[in-house]
Amino acid sequence: MLNYSLSPSKKRANIDSAFIQQYENYPEVQTWLDSLKNINAFKDTFAIMPSGERHHAYYVDNGSKHTALVIHGWRDCAANFLYLARIYEKELGYNIVVPDVHAHGLSEGDTIRMGWLDRYDMLHWMRLFRTDSMVVHGVSMGGATTMMLSAETMPEGVNDVRFIDDCGYTSVWDEFKGELKNQFSLPPFPILTTASWLCKKKYGWSFKEASALEQVKKCKHPMLFIHGDCDKFVPTEMVYRLYEAKPHPKELWITKDTEHALSYKNHKDEYILRVCEFCKKQF
Repeated sequence: MLNYSLSPSKKRANIDSAFIQQYENYPEVQTWLDSLKNINAFKDTFAIMPSGERHHAYYVDNGSKHTALVIHGWRDCAANFLYLARIYEKELGYNIVVPDVHAHGLSEGDTIRMGWLDRYDMLHWMRLFRTDSMVVHGVSMGGATTMMLSAETMPEGVNDVRFIDDCGYTSVWDEFKGELKNQFSLPPFPILTTASWLCKKKYGWSFKEASALEQVKKCKHPMLFIHGDCDKFVPTEMVYRLYEAKPHPKELWITKDTEHALSYKNHKDEYILRVCEFCKKQF
């Protein structure tokens, strides 16, 4: 169970394939990236995380006082989430930072951490690229990472921070419990209980402590929740619990006829509009 859920993808460093997939799914990204590359604005960077590991990110510096940090999902990579970064750079003129999470893409790491310890790495990226205003936007595991980060003390000098969760889970325990039942028709005890204990012993965190739900209870910053109404991988009911737990200010958008992580693809124009409105709104 532990190896199944936390082992990195064997193709994690195949970035060329990720770019090809991105261009096939979202042709607008290729045109946008070509325009940035023509003026040498789209760049790679590597940074040393608090753990001492070397992590990778793409960034565009527009000289703006606003920066968006975009976080990808489980066993994915930064290149596959440039469609989100495009919203912030093209529509809003923001600086963008799109990191490969620990054990994904070109970043070091041997074990997926489901967002829980990754929140500290995301906080470090925020410090490195801090501006007066920042938005953190994640999808699936990236959405959970966003929510887990939201309760932490934000870097000094960041005066306005907002969070967007797109189909993130309530907790690692809840997500794995659901998948254990859906994929293998097995109850949480003893497999999930034992796997969580092993995770704590080997990696220093447990499935139940890795809770986005508990973190959003402590978040005082604005948060937009987005979730597809037909999501079975991260069940839609999770977002209602997250939204209820989060203190104001908060917004919720349930996208119609949409499965997991497809809200942008199925509702592109409205997605862009809602994200832009949320970023510009006075709270």
